[in-house]
Amino acid sequence: MPTAVLTDRERTAVQAYLRLLHTVRAAFDGPPDGHRPTVVPPAVLAEAEQALARAGLVGNEEGFFRLLRDWCPPV
Repeated sequence: MPTAVLTDRERTAVQAYLRLLHTVRAAFDGPPDGHRPTVVPPAVLAEAEQALARAGLVGNEEGFFRLLRDWCPPV
């Protein structure tokens, strides 16, 4: 299995995306009592967007998801 070597900015973008993904999953996996957040916290979304921009990955979803897949393969 190949291991991706990411730049610091790419790694930051992947980590921010994973935090965003975990936040969304936690919101949907929360208790079914109707107290789930209706939106993703703006700070979490902004962090992911800024990290993607700094890594030069805005508009390059294919490249980003390839990095993500190589760095954090599915289990």
